[in-house]
Amino acid sequence: MKLAVISDTHLSSPTKYLEEIYYKYMHDADLILHAGDIVTSEVLDFFPKEKTVAVRGNMDREDLVYKLPEKKIIEVKNFRIGIVHGWGAPFGMEKRVFEVFKEEKVDCIVFGHTHNGVNHKKEGILLFNPGSPTDRFFAKQNSIGILHIENEIKGEIIFL
Repeated sequence: MKLAVISDTHLSSPTKYLEEIYYKYMHDADLILHAGDIVTSEVLDFFPKEKTVAVRGNMDREDLVYKLPEKKIIEVKNFRIGIVHGWGAPFGMEKRVFEVFKEEKVDCIVFGHTHNGVNHKKEGILLFNPGSPTDRFFAKQNSIGILHIENEIKGEIIFL
């Protein structure tokens, strides 16, 4: 199973660049996870509603803040995936998002906010941040992510 993961798009409307990313890397995904900072409903609506799961970020406009949860847990092939945007300074982000789901017994935590990719395990839980496909100031390199789920969850950061 393939889950396309994106975060921190920071767009007011879908762009040709976002369309290119979608059709090259995401269109064939079984699910699309967006870890916040979508900014507008127009961008969220670009992704197929029936297979997109999203949480709100700190830069999302008011309509998304009321529409989307702060965090969400989904189950895929008997794996529990926690999704949250994140908050505050980049330093210590992994510890903060880990604490959010500590009692939830998740197998993977998807988060954003820092604009830089993360793909490693902590105490048996995959911490996964796809980075940002659009940021030009804070991201070391623009990226999205893929979660491959079979007998285990494996993350892949795709540098754009």
